[in-house]
Amino acid sequence: MPGYNINILGLDLIFRTEASPERVEQANKLLKERFAELEQRGNKLSKERLLVFLALSLADDYLHSDQKLADLQNKVIELLQKVERLEIKSD
Repeated sequence: MPGYNINILGLDLIFRTEASPERVEQANKLLKERFAELEQRGNKLSKERLLVFLALSLADDYLHSDQKLADLQNKVIELLQKVERLEIKSD
């Protein structure tokens, strides 16, 4: 498993992951962009509070994406069931 030693938002982090270097860089870039957006809107907040808001924002994005995936999976199941019913009727 590849190891990484990177600086994210002023914190030096050492970790291992199966993720590709490109994926780690994308994640780092996303964090920096989101943090900068929050920092502009809440410039009087401490870094710790901004990081908590960042975590909440990312958690909300995850939950929203997870719900959309579940909805799409249910839609695919419904469509497959319709196809199966049509195949049974045509036999």
